[in-house]
Amino acid sequence: MSSHLINENITSYNEFIIDNRKRINRYLNIILWLFIVTGPAIALGVWAGFFPRVEYETCINISIIMLFLSLVHIILLRKFPDTYFTSMFALVSLNLLLVYMCLNHVEIHLTWFLVPLLSLMFCDLKSFFYATVLNYVLMGTAVYLNSEYGASLRAGMEPAQYFGEVFGGFTIESSIMVISGLALEKISERYFRELIDKYKEIRTHEDEMQERMDILDSMAEIYDNVNLLDFIENTEMSLRDEHLVAKKLDPSRQTHTLMNQRISSYVMPDQMEDFLKFTNITTVRTRLTNKKIITGEFIDIINGWFRAQYITVNAGEDGIPSIVIYTTRNIDEEKRREEHLIRISMTDELTRLYNRRCYDEDVAEIRKTSLPDNFVLLSIDVNGLKTANDTLGHAAGDELIKGAADCLASTIGSRGKAYRTGGDEFLAVVKTDDPEGLCEKIREKTREWHGMYLSEMSMSVGFAACRDYEGATIDELEKAADTSMYAEKERYYKEKGIERRKT
Repeated sequence: MSSHLINENITSYNEFIIDNRKRINRYLNIILWLFIVTGPAIALGVWAGFFPRVEYETCINISIIMLFLSLVHIILLRKFPDTYFTSMFALVSLNLLLVYMCLNHVEIHLTWFLVPLLSLMFCDLKSFFYATVLNYVLMGTAVYLNSEYGASLRAGMEPAQYFGEVFGGFTIESSIMVISGLALEKISERYFRELIDKYKEIRTHEDEMQERMDILDSMAEIYDNVNLLDFIENTEMSLRDEHLVAKKLDPSRQTHTLMNQRISSYVMPDQMEDFLKFTNITTVRTRLTNKKIITGEFIDIINGWFRAQYITVNAGEDGIPSIVIYTTRNIDEEKRREEHLIRISMTDELTRLYNRRCYDEDVAEIRKTSLPDNFVLLSIDVNGLKTANDTLGHAAGDELIKGAADCLASTIGSRGKAYRTGGDEFLAVVKTDDPEGLCEKIREKTREWHGMYLSEMSMSVGFAACRDYEGATIDELEKAADTSMYAEKERYYKEKGIERRKT
């Protein structure tokens, strides 16, 4: 729609009327300035004999009057550009010119209908009504004031007869003009209302498309790859390319876009099957039906973790997407932070072993499976921790706990996982066919340990092997391992001659 017809900021017909009035007022001012040349034009007609009863003085007065009215109107236009008063002043000015011309015997009757016709440009019934009524009143006044002169030009005609004949004709012509004007006004109003509604619809669509393009531009800045997939036209277009070029897709022979064919060469081999399944364009619309987004996370052998997403842009009433955005974004740093937080939440701060929370979650998973024959659960407790805390301080106690953790971690290694589950209490889940040998290695490590505050350390180690408790659950194995550990602790205190309750 051309901007010269409707201002792009207009949202209703009333706003159009106001904007249009402002514009027509400017045009009327131009018309008023043009009417200044009416005086010289009539003077030329006087010189040529077309207006034998018109004085040159009348021509000069016409130009002066129009110059004055044009100046007044331009002042009004600048102060009140969209008001009825400014519009009516211009139309009244033209009518006054016609009255003056009529009284000075410038016979151009057709111009009486100029003012109502000009008022139709306002596309406003009120303006047309005011202009028509004003025109009819001034026209009748001019004919009445000029009736004696007009009658004198016709033999045997009285002024009243002249007035009735001329004004009657004007009345008939005015009636025809009013009917035609009303019809034109209604047609123009309906046309412009439809035009504005259509324009609003187009502009809304353009705004939506612009908003989408802005989003796509923003996405192109945020993501490493942004691919626009049009399943109606069967095209793909990379929004990161300097020149946006749509490339054809052939779903009958092509399962992956050109972009994903390139990306797949960097995906970790063990994730390739999942990546190709996720990025398969022949199934993506089904997977996205009635959804806004689907997401997959994979590892790039060069840049680390990345997140791939399919996002619905347009979908039909059945929920099946027709236009989809495919994006990838590097999330390696995010993954590292996530892993770090998980590690912190699952790790004991003092010993760097796994904590009780981690043990509980691992046990919950173990409960879901059957235990292998080489499954062993160890229960470990540091001997003499309370004595060390009471006599040498908590720094010595912490040293014992960290020493115990180091001995466990270095002995168990890749056989399983060690956990600090309490102050001086540890559990370990391992897979070994020689649990007795493993426990003895822990004791050897313990005997070799030396600290800054203490020169020796002792731990009580108990275990429960799945082979020795056929059909036992992990909870039952834990109780058995605790019983074994406490039995060894009792032997240790008995050998040392220490009363258990004092430690």
